Amino acid sequence: MSGAAPAAPPAAIGRPEPRRIADLPGPRGLPLLGNAAQIRPRRAHIDFENWARRYGTFYRARLGPHTLLVVSDPAAIQAMLRDRPEGFRRPSPVERIAREMGTDIGLFLAEGAEWRRMRTMVAAGLSARQLRAYFPSLRRVALRLRDRWARAAAAGAAIDLNADAKRYTVDVVAGLSFGADVNTLETDDDPIHPHLEFAMAMLYRRVILPFPYWRLFRLPADRRLARSLAVITKATNGFIQAARARLAADLTRRAAPANVLEAMILAADQPGSGLDDTAVAGNVIDLLLAGEITTSNTLAWLIYFLYRNPDSLRRATAEIHAAVPALGTLAIEQIDRLDFVEACANEAMRLKAVAPMLLGEALRDTVLGDVAVPAGTIVMGLPRVASLDEAHCADAARFNPDRWRFGAAPDRAAKGVSAPFGGGPRICAGRYLALLEIKLAITVLLHGFEIESLDAGPGGIPSEEMTSVVGPSALTLRLRAPRWKREEEEPPF
Repeated sequence: MSGAAPAAPPAAIGRPEPRRIADLPGPRGLPLLGNAAQIRPRRAHIDFENWARRYGTFYRARLGPHTLLVVSDPAAIQAMLRDRPEGFRRPSPVERIAREMGTDIGLFLAEGAEWRRMRTMVAAGLSARQLRAYFPSLRRVALRLRDRWARAAAAGAAIDLNADAKRYTVDVVAGLSFGADVNTLETDDDPIHPHLEFAMAMLYRRVILPFPYWRLFRLPADRRLARSLAVITKATNGFIQAARARLAADLTRRAAPANVLEAMILAADQPGSGLDDTAVAGNVIDLLLAGEITTSNTLAWLIYFLYRNPDSLRRATAEIHAAVPALGTLAIEQIDRLDFVEACANEAMRLKAVAPMLLGEALRDTVLGDVAVPAGTIVMGLPRVASLDEAHCADAARFNPDRWRFGAAPDRAAKGVSAPFGGGPRICAGRYLALLEIKLAITVLLHGFEIESLDAGPGGIPSEEMTSVVGPSALTLRLRAPRWKREEEEPPF
């Protein structure tokens, strides 16, 4: 009809205008600093989660010059994760600071075409076929962990669980990543990981600080960082040179690479890959960090939860004994059958995610939930808020592995809100390896030992310690041979 107003687009009918970030509630801050002075660096995730419970599923916060959109709505978090790398990237300040530090960039911080090329290279090293080929070396490390714990049990000695979980994951990932038998479980000597952990802690510290003081002057910690980065660079270059020498000396390795580094080098050397040894070095560092820091902390949390939940401990022990007749002949197919143990790991990650803050930066104007997100906005996702909310997970505070099992009533709800490995196209490439490491260590623990005690400090509940990821405060473990072994009986499984 002539003169009639044009019809509104179907998507706009009945929908209010998206809210602006500036109009959202949020904690009041200080001039220049914003909310930075209110955030405890080692409890930053808890501070942001507490604000989410106070201000709602969408709120704003400010760190120095940066205004953040903080989101705890699980649908909005998943939308952000699915829209990577086209619509969201990791925050550019993180990559900028990492490059400024002189860190080689791997898959974790790479973006765009660089990320796509690296993803192909890393996938070649972490494929299911490759992990099956590496499994004998993983089993060897797991048996060393068993022997270390057997010596402690025989002596009635206390075990520093946090430290032993770290030694175990260091040995697994070092052997897997570049074929080095560092054997910290027997020697306690670890020449590179302390430097990697310090570099990651400094990156986290610089990211959350409101101003880049290090561009004007250097503190003792910054001078220590320079020394650590020099050690890391020398070590990774040495690993790559040694791997190239092995590949040149033994042509059969080109058909069947013996470790992830060799597989990545071969993938990078393919015509048109667009990758070089700098990209390989960045991904070696990513593997060492992710495989050690995140996995060791998850393992420590899981053992704590099993100790505190005797029924789950009993069921996990029974499943392991049914699937694994003997550790000496342990096969990857047996580990793959440990469905309940994997459910326990997923439940531990839901309750104590080691990466509880998921960061993204909008590459274009978009909408998350009912909030307009301009290009350049930094978004912080807090998936654990919903994971611990009764509205999303039934009996949310309880350790309940059955919520992860096929056909369980709460199954879909838990999977929809918990994102321990991220999600979307940039989901963690090493998630299968991480679960494999965790299930191997739990198999060693429950196949041959009973947990006599696990001391978590005052109150019996470990605190959450944030460095670059979240781990438990000190856990002291005591083991003993199971009763049926002590009394020379048949196992009751």
